[in-house]
Amino acid sequence: MKGDNHQPSLAAAAEQLSPPSPMSGSEKKQQQQHLSSDEEVCKPATSLGAGASESTRRGLKSRHAQMIALGGSIGTGLFVGSGQGLKMGGPAFLLVCYSIITLLLYGVATGVGEISAYLPVRGSGVAYYGHRFVSRSLGFTLGWLYWYIFSLGIAGEITITTIVIQYWESPVPTAAWYTIIAPLYFTNWAHPGPVNTYLVDGGVGRLCAFLGTLTFSVYAFIFAPEMLVATAGEMQSPRRNMPKATKRYFWRLVIFYLLGVLAIGILVRSDNAGLLSPGNTAAASPWALGIKAAGIPVLDSIINAVIVLSAWSTGNSFLYVASRALYSLALSGNAPRIFARCTKHGIPHYATALSACFAALAYMNLGSTGSVVFNWLVNIVNTGAFQSWICCCFIYLRFYKAAELQNVTVANGQLPYRSRFQPYAAWISGIVFSVLLLLNGFKVFVKGNWDTPTFITSYIGIAIFAALFLGHKFTIGRKDPWMVPLHEMDLYTGLEDVLAAELPPPPPIKWWQVWRILFE
Repeated sequence: MKGDNHQPSLAAAAEQLSPPSPMSGSEKKQQQQHLSSDEEVCKPATSLGAGASESTRRGLKSRHAQMIALGGSIGTGLFVGSGQGLKMGGPAFLLVCYSIITLLLYGVATGVGEISAYLPVRGSGVAYYGHRFVSRSLGFTLGWLYWYIFSLGIAGEITITTIVIQYWESPVPTAAWYTIIAPLYFTNWAHPGPVNTYLVDGGVGRLCAFLGTLTFSVYAFIFAPEMLVATAGEMQSPRRNMPKATKRYFWRLVIFYLLGVLAIGILVRSDNAGLLSPGNTAAASPWALGIKAAGIPVLDSIINAVIVLSAWSTGNSFLYVASRALYSLALSGNAPRIFARCTKHGIPHYATALSACFAALAYMNLGSTGSVVFNWLVNIVNTGAFQSWICCCFIYLRFYKAAELQNVTVANGQLPYRSRFQPYAAWISGIVFSVLLLLNGFKVFVKGNWDTPTFITSYIGIAIFAALFLGHKFTIGRKDPWMVPLHEMDLYTGLEDVLAAELPPPPPIKWWQVWRILFE
């Protein structure tokens, strides 16, 4: 049944968000004594950690993993946010910037994909690998990072939904839309030109337009590689299928994203007043604007309605993943245990309630325009994405060196595959994303453009990351080394179970069945 396939994907997303570290028997017993009659500690398979015996089944195929990763990232960032990139930089810069981010994500996705192909233990994910291959403090920090970023994503989806709804010039007040929507979560290259200026005129303005478009475009790609890795624990024969998934995922990015923004640049002028930009109170998807400009009646409103439904669906997913992230943190002892409590129906209600509270941030739109609030939330989420991708590259480089040192190679049959262009791709991606992290709020440093809220939202994520990491390091992890020594890195625990679960390869595809590659 389709429903059976959907649940493992959501579970996989939740599992990646904190390093699995099940409570001891005495801790569980102590916790049970504090629970009321209608509550219990949830024990679904998704929370038991890597290698747990009562865990999810390996039923996902390569194509499922790719669609989960794309489905978790394709949304308002591409459908609506691309409009701001078009308005900011023009069609040429929009296409170039999406191409750059896609290439950089190749280094991230293939790196962590290589790790997950080698060691796809149940419950594994980026935070788990950070815990295992770098330090407990990094795993702890990434777990909390994913929780608060996905929680903020709920507010972002509500905000963009209300902006899109205003395209229909509805008489309903904005505050009313928030109140209605929040519970549900719970020839243009020639004129005006291929590139725009931004903030200032001239060559500097074009540079600002390029940097602004590049940093903003990241929102359309957030956490896609991490979602791909999260499926490894439930994938059939992951040591064979994960390499396929990472390679084909990159080409699907090219098809969906690059051809998509190319079409946007052709259909919609970058000076279209309906595009999302700071100061706008209403905006539409550039797809809807392009259809309207073509004179096709009604279809633009249908497309806009689809975008609203997409935002609702994405917001629901963010709430699910955020609540399960907090729940998983509580199970591993990295968050108050109250968040591990569930109803008798298996819902972590305290974790869900706290995560849903972030939706109230959407009401900031009542004091500022919706697009301004959306940009604040994008700044924070993008900072988290940059930090996550930098950590992905660092974790992979540590794994790469440890595998070399411990003679875990493709040649001796222990490593399933070695990604092309690695480790150089990871180095390049890590360095470029580090630079973009520092440039995330560059526009406030351009003369005459200082804006305190923009500065805070662009860089507060760095302070939060440092506070979480150092706070854990100098308290709970004070006796741990800053990084696990390469020769002591554990590359084998759980590997025996992974190898035992491998299935024989299917019959080779015949020449007349080449079309299947597109769907597998």
